Amino acid sequence: QVQLVESGGGLVQAGGSLRLSCSASGGTFRILGMGWFRQAPGKEREFVAGISWSGDSTYYADSVKGRFTISRDNAKNTVYLQMDNLKSEDTAVYYCAATPFDGRPTSKYDYWGQGTQVTVSS
Repeated sequence: QVQLVESGGGLVQAGGSLRLSCSASGGTFRILGMGWFRQAPGKEREFVAGISWSGDSTYYADSVKGRFTISRDNAKNTVYLQMDNLKSEDTAVYYCAATPFDGRPTSKYDYWGQGTQVTVSS
């Protein structure tokens, strides 16, 4: 059983940056694909970014390409989401998730964190 804990959310002005972290425990982190999802009020949860177990492959939603960067440190069992040039439409609860596959948007994610709130003020 894999446990995921997100941190790093908060309130930031438009144009600012935040870095989210997701720490994993209870499983073999280094062989898991990881992803970040978000859910805004009244909207469905959507894929934001994913990364393969090796870190060689990354995937991004069109809405965040060029602004967000996903990375991982397998020695620390942690995945990161660097968010730059934030916009008000990025406001959402951000969730970390793990998959036995490669972190694509269509991968089946079996494990989820509790989420961290990101609020971008305009």
